[in-house]
Amino acid sequence: MATEQELQSLFDTLDGDKDGKVSINELFLSPGLSAIISSETGISSPQELLSRYASGEDGSITFEELKQAVKNANNLT
Repeated sequence: MATEQELQSLFDTLDGDKDGKVSINELFLSPGLSAIISSETGISSPQELLSRYASGEDGSITFEELKQAVKNANNLT
């Protein structure tokens, strides 16, 4: 389980270009951090996470979308 602050810190670390979104490439560049996201969301692959929660067509997920994925898995404290 993660707090919102811990999730924000993880998101900020993954957001390498600091554009406010985490792309599929950024997820693949950080396999350890991606594994944490997988365990917190219950979703096994970055592609599945993006297809289920990313609202845009650019292949990226925002913090709010990631937070919703973690909430849906009942892992946000």
